[in-house]
Amino acid sequence: MNIAPHCVSVAPMLDWTDRHCRYFLRLVSPSARLFTEMITTAALQHGDRERFLQFDPAEHPVAIQLGGSDPQALAQCAVWSEQAGFDEVNLNVGCPSDRVQSGRFGACLMLEPATVATAVAAMREAVDIPVTVKCRLGVDAHDSYAFLHDFTAELVEAGVSRLYVHARKAWLKGLSPKQNREVPPLDYERVYRLKQDFPALEVHINGGVTTVEDALQHLQQVDGVMIGREAYHNPWMLARLEATGSGASALPTRHDIVSRLLPYVEKQLAEGECLHAITRHILGLFHGCPGARAWRRTLSEQAHRTGAGIEVIEQALARMTRT
Repeated sequence: MNIAPHCVSVAPMLDWTDRHCRYFLRLVSPSARLFTEMITTAALQHGDRERFLQFDPAEHPVAIQLGGSDPQALAQCAVWSEQAGFDEVNLNVGCPSDRVQSGRFGACLMLEPATVATAVAAMREAVDIPVTVKCRLGVDAHDSYAFLHDFTAELVEAGVSRLYVHARKAWLKGLSPKQNREVPPLDYERVYRLKQDFPALEVHINGGVTTVEDALQHLQQVDGVMIGREAYHNPWMLARLEATGSGASALPTRHDIVSRLLPYVEKQLAEGECLHAITRHILGLFHGCPGARAWRRTLSEQAHRTGAGIEVIEQALARMTRT
């Protein structure tokens, strides 16, 4: 089946989807929609805003995910994001961590649909780029389809253009963020039903997508698929999905991807970045290939060293069969 451009996305993941990770993933998948880590409104208002908003032009299309609940603060941060060149601003209404809850944002906001709708409307008024939301099926005991339907209806009324739905509910108490990604059962049918009830809304499904076949099956029911940890640990899945969706007759090789990455690495090292900050994101490139352990070990052991350069990557690559 043909896949529409940008209907596959890589989920925002804390400590993972930084600018180096996104640059690498763009080489692997030319059309996937990429996301920043969640950035709080407080971080942009009071922190190193330029650093938080930095990205390479090659990353387009790239979305910024914001965490917050104050409509005025979110609108201001959306403006800064648009000025920085991001293609989309996404509001996090799905993270269940205690830290996020204490700041009154993330998944707990699903219990305040009017607040989310007001924030979406404020951002929509402030910027021209799409304003989107990432949410769960529900929260705690509030996990009926009617709850999800009514929540979505308020967002649609406020002007949300795209909804990313992690097909699990969130437990705000008693489960860690990791457990919240694994323990609550997946319910894809509920997301499919949401798309049927809101045909004009772009609905993208997230959660438990680990194979190309999974993604293609979902794309028969919804507008897009968001892939999280599988895309990070096994990025070649994105390349295979890209080739399947575009009808390409052949994939680039993993060696090709590394060759294309090296000039970026050299540039970053010249600007003072350490090698490990980049290579930690490419450990999974040879996932499932003979010699993958040697690739990971060489990078993990050598990239930390003072003065380490691209010769470390070249050394690791030399140990791999061309695939």
